[in-house]
Amino acid sequence: MENKEQKEKKDKKIKEQKNNKTVEKNKTKDSKKNNKPVKEKKKNKEKKDKKPNKFIEIIKKKWLINGTKTLILVLIILAIFFGINIGMQKAEITPLDFSKEKLFTLTQASKDKVKDIQKDINLYFVEYSDDDSTLDLAKQYNKVNEHIKVEAVKANDRPDLVQKYGIESGTTAIIAECGEKYKILSSQDLVTYDSTTYESISIAEERLTSAIQTVSTDYIPKVYFLSGYSKLSLSSGLQYFNAYLENEIYDVETVDVLTTGKIPDDCDTLVITMPSQDFDEIATNAIIDYINAGKNILWFQAATAQSTEMPNVNKILEMYGISPFSLGIIRETDTSKMLSGQPDLILPEIQSTDVTKKLVNSEGVIFVNATKINVMESDKLSELKVEETPLLTTSSKSYFRTNFSNSQDTAEADDEVNTFTVGAMMTKTLSEANEETGEKAKTSKLIIYGENYFISDMALTSSTQAPVIQYRQNKDLALNSISYLVNREEDITARKSTGTVTYTATETENRIILAIIFAVPVVIIVAGIVVWTIRRRKK
Repeated sequence: MENKEQKEKKDKKIKEQKNNKTVEKNKTKDSKKNNKPVKEKKKNKEKKDKKPNKFIEIIKKKWLINGTKTLILVLIILAIFFGINIGMQKAEITPLDFSKEKLFTLTQASKDKVKDIQKDINLYFVEYSDDDSTLDLAKQYNKVNEHIKVEAVKANDRPDLVQKYGIESGTTAIIAECGEKYKILSSQDLVTYDSTTYESISIAEERLTSAIQTVSTDYIPKVYFLSGYSKLSLSSGLQYFNAYLENEIYDVETVDVLTTGKIPDDCDTLVITMPSQDFDEIATNAIIDYINAGKNILWFQAATAQSTEMPNVNKILEMYGISPFSLGIIRETDTSKMLSGQPDLILPEIQSTDVTKKLVNSEGVIFVNATKINVMESDKLSELKVEETPLLTTSSKSYFRTNFSNSQDTAEADDEVNTFTVGAMMTKTLSEANEETGEKAKTSKLIIYGENYFISDMALTSSTQAPVIQYRQNKDLALNSISYLVNREEDITARKSTGTVTYTATETENRIILAIIFAVPVVIIVAGIVVWTIRRRKK
């Protein structure tokens, strides 16, 4: 029993000890809780005692953080933009040409004419601004041939040039210089104008290429126009043709055989345009001597010229296998071979020959009131030792009208319906090649067209004053014929047609445009990456 009581007392004592420990723990916890506010208050008090850092407080504001990010992004974009712009300046990218006819882009023809020049040529642009479109065009010559140097100069900086070449104060000029040879172009030389619309038509490339060739070449072919027998002359009716020939580096003159008694010995090609009266004996003999010397002729024949009997003219043509021309005009019924539905404005089919091969796939040419070329039969050509090469032909639906009073647009019973030759080259062999002596065959060539107005200054319609020679490839056909006859076949080409100058970006504008084109996608990509990175870091 005693043991039981002792045991109970012992358990009671242990229980009391446990309770005491629990109380002590709770007191400790309460003490800690009570002390915490005190510590926090003390800590806050210490903070208040310190001076606040305003900069740190400001940058913690959300709007400034976002603004800083935006500023950094803008700086990155500007850096990329200016980097691209500077890079393109160093690269000297060719200006973008927005003109309809690509007036400020060098044609392959111009490149071919200047690429092999081995002489040093200077093109001085006096008083031109650095971003002038013509100056930009000229710089492309240097990219084709490093011998051609292009420089924009101020008259005050180069008084030696101004004095040497007589440049008037305050005027713009282009000086093409090669050694002692030079040529000066004014701003007026680089454009022509449509007097009806008053629109400017650029011929800058033609003039610049011509100037480069003029000062660098050692030989210039001579082209003579026969005078006294035609209503068309270099000063009346053929002024544009004359200018184009000079641009192509030909020495162009007229010859009056009644005065000279002969065709000059230095004549490389004789041009006969629309003889409206017969040759006299002096002219006939002079031309025959010229032919027998192995020289060449370019002939333009008007349909209405045959109203006059011309036995001497026919005598010369018969030497080349051409029968006398018939009085009449060709009219088309094939709508694809006429202009604007007008049967007398025909678009001949261009044959692939050495003369016309570059024009086969071009816009074609326009003939006004053309006449047919009567080529003799093949046996007669063989007898005359003449070879025919057709250059231009009509469609099989065309007809030859001799009754000018008939205004009907369809063929009548007395009209000849056929395919007619309106352009031909006749090659006459004067002597055969001799292998023993090494002598080459001697020939004389005649290129003849049954139309003369396509090279004239005449306006095609009353609505425009543009000469017929500027339409389509009329100019090219005439110039290529000359090039072939003077043995400059490398100049046979489809030249860039002139057109109204719309606009071309300058070099400075070009860099800005290209910078925008290439920079915008880059900037968008960079901006996207930056934004994505910032958002990722926030997460």
